[in-house]
Amino acid sequence: GGTACVVTGQPFDTAKVKMQTFPNMYKGLVDCFVKTYKQVGFRGFYKGTTPALVANIAENSVLFMCYGFCQQIVRRIVGVDRKTKLSDLQNAAAGSFASAFATLVLCPTELVKCRLQAMHEMQLSGKIIQGQNTVWSVVKGVIQKDGPLGFYRGLSSTLLREVPGYFFFFGGYELSRTFFASGRSKDELGPIPLLLSGGFGGSCLWIAVYPVDCIKSRIQVLSMAGKQAGFMGTFVTVVRTEGVLALYSGLTPTMIRAFVANGALFLAYEYSRKLMMKQIDSY
Repeated sequence: GGTACVVTGQPFDTAKVKMQTFPNMYKGLVDCFVKTYKQVGFRGFYKGTTPALVANIAENSVLFMCYGFCQQIVRRIVGVDRKTKLSDLQNAAAGSFASAFATLVLCPTELVKCRLQAMHEMQLSGKIIQGQNTVWSVVKGVIQKDGPLGFYRGLSSTLLREVPGYFFFFGGYELSRTFFASGRSKDELGPIPLLLSGGFGGSCLWIAVYPVDCIKSRIQVLSMAGKQAGFMGTFVTVVRTEGVLALYSGLTPTMIRAFVANGALFLAYEYSRKLMMKQIDSY
């Protein structure tokens, strides 16, 4: 599921991070795509793909594992049998709980991904000198400058994004599946309803938490150039100097990516889960 998400959505995610961190460099999505292609080439859209793959595979593995575990916790809280089907709202709460665990594996890899994606802009703006634009060079730079804890820059803003965001993510997904099922079992849904449900869930997530993600990207990228203010300090500075709309820089590529990538994520997740369950049942 995580792999499907990255392969389909990486170019839009790259544009998102560039536009969030350096909004004055780009007039819009098309301008960002054109300039990136002219300056770096097609590979520029896939900068940070390796850490993005690690991030998404790790995050979604932990997320969906903990999702099932957190569903059992929700069942205990509401006092129902462990085999009882949860409501869409209860599933949303379970997803929100699960995201807190996923954040711990997501934050370090996402920091490396974001820095790779915005490295060219950091060099153009003079914030850093020319350096090697590789995963290892970024990892080595973080360890040398800040130590292992440096990988958790932006952890609080990542948590602020993930916990409420995944409430809307799983809530939107389950609500959409309920709509398409129309009284039937959700497990009987075909690929198109699953794609649309996943896309709807992803769109709900990003609409709800986009300004928080914008601040997170800034903290993780700009801290390359030196000490960066925390979440509230960065938030206040952006609003004062650039205005509220700066918090929504890169929203267009994010919404396109959210629908396409999360549709692919849930489709791959549901079908791989069914395949594995069949394998288990055959034993």
